[in-house]
Amino acid sequence: MNTLDQQTALDAAARERIKASHGLDSDADRLAHFYRGWASSYDLDVGRDEYFGPMIVAELAGAVQTAYLAGQRATIAILDAGCGTGLVGVELERLGFRLIDGFDLSEEMAEKARQTRAYRHVRGDVDLNGPPSDYSSASYDITVCCGVFTLGHVRPKGLRELARITRPNGFVIASTRKSYAEATSFEEEVRRLQDAGVLVPAQRLNDGRYVAEEHAHYWIFQVTHEANAQTEERP
Repeated sequence: MNTLDQQTALDAAARERIKASHGLDSDADRLAHFYRGWASSYDLDVGRDEYFGPMIVAELAGAVQTAYLAGQRATIAILDAGCGTGLVGVELERLGFRLIDGFDLSEEMAEKARQTRAYRHVRGDVDLNGPPSDYSSASYDITVCCGVFTLGHVRPKGLRELARITRPNGFVIASTRKSYAEATSFEEEVRRLQDAGVLVPAQRLNDGRYVAEEHAHYWIFQVTHEANAQTEERP
């Protein structure tokens, strides 16, 4: 097999692994098992698939901080929800952010994120499909979430938890693959949270670059003063 054939085979295998991850039905055990085996090759695989999401989400965080949040970037507290191997954290650090925490369902992926040294603290075994109880309400100025609202991963209701964790007048920045937006009730959940006074959609970039074969929507939400209280009052 020549070099070109080898590269084509590697690219095809990477895309097969990415595709396989979308069929895990948001099951925490299946997702954790899958990513345990994928952690070592994840960065290479998504690199082959031209993964622009982390750079775009980080750049949006930078723009939001400049436009709306007082203080230097080094003083802005950011949570990277579903941080994976730390690709977003590395981009945030490059832009001057320093108080970056992260969590991920996979402990193996979280360990990769720790090794980047871009984060202040990273936790594994945190499932965004359930309340991440280790994270107090109103803890972060910006919460970013890239590659998480994806088929087979986190359900749309996870958006409410991101709002809870974020401070009033802070921001949630999230990507949604087009296939996810079309197949789930994410936009309905956005409208429901907006009607409930939990968050306000501030901006949406439609059909932005994401991976080679599919674009994504990028959302910026501003969190209201009522968001944390409303979330904590839920039975």
